[in-house]
Amino acid sequence: MALAGVRVIELAGLAPAPFCGMILADFGARVIRVDRTKVPMTVDTQARGKQSVALNLKNPRGVAVLKRLCVQSDVVLEPYRKGVMEKMGLGPEDLLKENPRLIYARLTGYGQSGSYAKAAGHDINYLAMSGLLSMLGRSSEKPYAPLNLVADFAGGGLMCAFGIVLALLERSRSGQGQIIDASMVEGAAYVGSFMWKSRSLGLWNRPRGENLLDSGAPFYDTYRTSDGKYIAVGAIEPQFYQQLIQGLGLYEADLPAQMSVSDWPQLRQTFTRVFASKTQEEWIRVFDGTDACVTPVLSLDEVLSHPHNQARGSFFKDSQGEISPRPAPVLSRSPAEPCHSRDPFIGEHTRSVLKEYGFEQAQIEQLLSAGIAECNEAKARL
Repeated sequence: MALAGVRVIELAGLAPAPFCGMILADFGARVIRVDRTKVPMTVDTQARGKQSVALNLKNPRGVAVLKRLCVQSDVVLEPYRKGVMEKMGLGPEDLLKENPRLIYARLTGYGQSGSYAKAAGHDINYLAMSGLLSMLGRSSEKPYAPLNLVADFAGGGLMCAFGIVLALLERSRSGQGQIIDASMVEGAAYVGSFMWKSRSLGLWNRPRGENLLDSGAPFYDTYRTSDGKYIAVGAIEPQFYQQLIQGLGLYEADLPAQMSVSDWPQLRQTFTRVFASKTQEEWIRVFDGTDACVTPVLSLDEVLSHPHNQARGSFFKDSQGEISPRPAPVLSRSPAEPCHSRDPFIGEHTRSVLKEYGFEQAQIEQLLSAGIAECNEAKARL
């Protein structure tokens, strides 16, 4: 795989950093997640393909072990607030002195500088600070966050993984590592660059929820069908819009002009009424094979069985029967090969990883007996 041979130490965290680590693991990196000891269970749902080492980082000896893992690896991925790693003597300056090739990725909400650098926050806060949240929501309603996808995962985990791959590429030329300051505010804003770059086109010159792409236009929205399901419509271009109207059994001459904004509420009422007259499956049969840009709104359980997704293998079931998206994008020579087995237990691989990183067996057993490290191999065998 593309990242084969790359060793990553991921400090256990929530959502964005684990997603970043999973991306790297899916594409071949060796990702070792460092968990805390005496933790009953992990909340990392993005642990596919990783190994787990459990260390007591409140003890200097545990910190020393972690440092040894970090300086022998290619990438360190840390999700803590500014200053936490420095207090343990594991800041980038400390580690890069011992391993100048190390790529040290710091994934936080607000970044490593600025007045909010040490502030707590979540996706909705980062999205708000990016400017994007102000644009999300229907007409006359308050802004709403689309789950925690934009800042946590797109602007956070995905952009951080992109930064790591860029740094690995640059290192192949310079031989030097570097520090990645991945801010979810800035990552989300960058993902939303189109919002800023298209303002002059008039796409966003009306209030929230009244524009072409934010549910303002009736031909770019979702509609309920007679069986309580939904259809998504994205017929923006005139030629696509004509096919939409034809499929709905309507006549363009009887309708207001497509881009007559003042008539959009009336047009939406018509579309709502017509879509409610058939089931989702009936509308699929009407529009499949056309360019009307009409598709079913599939549930998470339905995506696996859709013919298009089946043909591409876009989703797969793991060994526990859970559905997951196939890693994207698809590479022709070195595609991702996601692990299908269960996620690791906390500390499941402590012994094997420490041995690989040069610890003697007696040292490992002493660390375990002293509570500096924790191993759950027995639990894994159950």
